[in-house]
Amino acid sequence: MYKIIGLTGGIASGKTTVSDYLKKRGYVVLDADAYSKKTTAKNGPAIPAIIEAFGADIVDEAGELDRKKLGSIIFNDADKRRELNEIVHPLIREMMNADEEKYIQKGHVFLDIPLLFENGLNERCDYVVTVFVDRDTQIKRLTARNDLTVEEAEARINSQMPLTEKVQKSDFRLDNNGTVEMLYEQIDRFTEDLESM
Repeated sequence: MYKIIGLTGGIASGKTTVSDYLKKRGYVVLDADAYSKKTTAKNGPAIPAIIEAFGADIVDEAGELDRKKLGSIIFNDADKRRELNEIVHPLIREMMNADEEKYIQKGHVFLDIPLLFENGLNERCDYVVTVFVDRDTQIKRLTARNDLTVEEAEARINSQMPLTEKVQKSDFRLDNNGTVEMLYEQIDRFTEDLESM
């Protein structure tokens, strides 16, 4: 019987590294962020409602969403973040559910969802795996990767459930404070266990 595995973590904890490695190993990984980008792409299904909620200047002249501007709004305003999530999340779930139904017939399916616990989607999973790092590492990676100030990075981290809480709620944990090779070893052990469950 194939399993649905929720894969989550905090921003800049290394979830994408885990997803990419799982894909290389031949597993299906459905990435909520990729579906989110589809819904918010130029002429995407979420754009009209986003314009209505955030104003016409949230898209540029070419019709592309100004992600940096939107980010600076939602990561500093919980109500606006909730409003955006109410627009985008149902569209993402619809797309992901359709693909999940298709792929679960052939093998295990990983759902890469940053806000897995926040949205109660862990209830749909047979197992949950959380990728974690310590807070200092998270801030360092996020400021370097996204060209953010420490304050901006902290606002993004604080907008999510604490990683320590996610780790406690998970069935499996991947510690990404070490090297990428150490992370891969943990993934290999987990997938070996998965195949024998």
